[in-house]
Amino acid sequence: MTSDDQQPIGRTIGRRKARDGHPLSSADRAAMDAMAQYRTRAPKGVFIYHSAEEMERDRLRWRVDAIEERHRQWNTPVRPRGKT
Repeated sequence: MTSDDQQPIGRTIGRRKARDGHPLSSADRAAMDAMAQYRTRAPKGVFIYHSAEEMERDRLRWRVDAIEERHRQWNTPVRPRGKT
């Protein structure tokens, strides 16, 4: 899609310019590569839940797993679950 296909913009804020077929710069490519390496703890796919509680349970479990993984990467001991 080129900028000719879009409605005219009345006001531009910042320095963004339309690429219109121009290749990515090396900095843009590096940023995209870094984002592609980002790993989420939630598995990919479509999940169908019968209740909000089921969804919330999985979401909490994935969040806790992500926190534990981050602590392992930082070499910081993690408290066992259920203990204060």
